[in-house]
Amino acid sequence: MAARLAMLAPRLIALIVIWLLAAASWTLAAGGKESSQPAAPAAAEQPNPDVLVVPEVRRQAYVFAKGILQDAGFAWRVEGTVRGYAGNTVVSQAPAAGVRVVDNGAPTVVLRLRRSDEYEERGVPENTSAYIGTAVVLLRDWHGAQEEAQPATETQPAATTPTPPVPATAPEQGNEGAAYREPDFVVEGAPREPADELPLPKRALALKGRAAALRKPTPRFVDHWLYQHAWLVTGARFGWKNGDDALRTLIQVDRSLYVRFGFGARSERVARLALAFVEARKS
Repeated sequence: MAARLAMLAPRLIALIVIWLLAAASWTLAAGGKESSQPAAPAAAEQPNPDVLVVPEVRRQAYVFAKGILQDAGFAWRVEGTVRGYAGNTVVSQAPAAGVRVVDNGAPTVVLRLRRSDEYEERGVPENTSAYIGTAVVLLRDWHGAQEEAQPATETQPAATTPTPPVPATAPEQGNEGAAYREPDFVVEGAPREPADELPLPKRALALKGRAAALRKPTPRFVDHWLYQHAWLVTGARFGWKNGDDALRTLIQVDRSLYVRFGFGARSERVARLALAFVEARKS
């Protein structure tokens, strides 16, 4: 019996050693898992957003207000009883000019218009931008929301890093990154003519060619004619280059439309008044 126990003793000792080693390995593995758990990530600091400054479009013809807003990165929507015809004038806007908003796509500016005394409201009004607008988020509201969302801790110090300054006023429309034609005369508060648009005489000639090819007046043509008419007359009154030449061509278009289709006499009078104004300023 003693001999048999002596033979089994080495096996028992080996089993005990194996068991102890396995237990130690399991304990180390468990400890390793606990120590390798990643720490909860700290709240990422929200970067400052891109900012847009609302341009001034009050007192502008609607046909120009749309272009100013689009160039500045905004969408628009017309509210009120007066609809979005090219010759109507903007009387109010929301947000107001100079307000800083978050660039979240195309913030929507709401416009209210006054009916033009010169142009009839014919055709289909364009009451919204051709592209989808986004909600307006004021920059100050964005910063307030970020401060409320910041998690508070007992050891967290009060934030002392100032927000990078944003220009208090919008840059003058069109001064940056675009060339402009020299005007025939200067009208206070008038926008300058952008070089990436057709010159007024060429725009008038293009309208003349389209009108000459017209067999029957369609709502689409009437919309186009009224839009171009308002652009040409207003641009010429702003002193844009060779506006008088463009108005002479426009008068021919209006006269032709009246003779052929019975409309255009009122628009011709508007163009003639504008021509007299331009010729007086140029002389």
